[in-house]
Amino acid sequence: MEPVKVSVIIPCYNEEATIEELLSALLAQTYPIDLMEVIIADGMSTDRTREKITAFKAGHPQLTIRVVDNHQRTIPAALNQAIQASTGAVLSRMDAHAIPAPDYIEKCLRALNAGLGENVGGVINIRAGSDTWVGRAIAVATAHPLGVGDAHYRTATKAGVTDTVAFGTYRRDVVKSIGGYDESLRINEDYEFNTRVRRSGGKIWVDPAIRVDYYSRPDLRSLARQYFSYGYWKYKMLRRHPDSLRWRQALPPVFVSGILMLSLLSTFWIPARILLAGVASLYLAILVVGSIQPAIQQKRSSLIPGVPLAIMTMHFSWGSGFLWSMLKSLVKGSEHDR
Repeated sequence: MEPVKVSVIIPCYNEEATIEELLSALLAQTYPIDLMEVIIADGMSTDRTREKITAFKAGHPQLTIRVVDNHQRTIPAALNQAIQASTGAVLSRMDAHAIPAPDYIEKCLRALNAGLGENVGGVINIRAGSDTWVGRAIAVATAHPLGVGDAHYRTATKAGVTDTVAFGTYRRDVVKSIGGYDESLRINEDYEFNTRVRRSGGKIWVDPAIRVDYYSRPDLRSLARQYFSYGYWKYKMLRRHPDSLRWRQALPPVFVSGILMLSLLSTFWIPARILLAGVASLYLAILVVGSIQPAIQQKRSSLIPGVPLAIMTMHFSWGSGFLWSMLKSLVKGSEHDR
């Protein structure tokens, strides 16, 4: 493999719980440490994140680590600032609560050098964000086909071309060609970036042999906030790239719209009540059946109620966020036309 400098770029804010584990995983990479640098764009953390980074740097001077300030406190801005501060010919985008396998960078570079894609990533292995029955259920739900559909970076079993990857590795020339991350978005920056890669003629490559662990949200409240934001910003991204819509992204807002409409009609129309009860029963039955296999595999009966609860939270939060964003946009457009 041709030696090339790799810059690992990391957006970060209040990640004291996981930042040391991430840095340890980067230190343990099979790729030569002298050909790596770590650039952390910190959104002015208020916990002990910076203190832990400083301590790790002092204890492991062989790994080049630099911190830049992200006063905007958004992920796209953090990534762009990290890119600007980096010097590597290859960029590897990582999150502060992600833990790459020891051969993550090496395998990504092999795929890049083989010309398999312009942006290369692997499959996420979800770790529970809390050691509770809800936390474990969320970890299963956020990797379950009923929860994430055909998101290959979560479910792929064989390597191939896909629409997006979560933690991509790509050459600096890609950024020079298509530009950096869209700072008008707070979330969905990876999908928007990869959409432009594909439009420019590039390929996104996912390989399940490339592994990275990722901590899921610890409770239903934070999961709901996360997926509401996903839906909200997905609509804004789709206004710029409407042809990038996937069925997994369309189903939640359509489903939520249908449930809302049936609920409204059921207040005065009996057939709507019957249909609503039927749809709700079928939906719940599908989710319960889908939770049985992971419950058996992990020998945790709590997953049978927990996984459906987490998936419902994901669906309704994502769909509601998307619809709310669409409604706000329509109202704003209507006011602008007056």
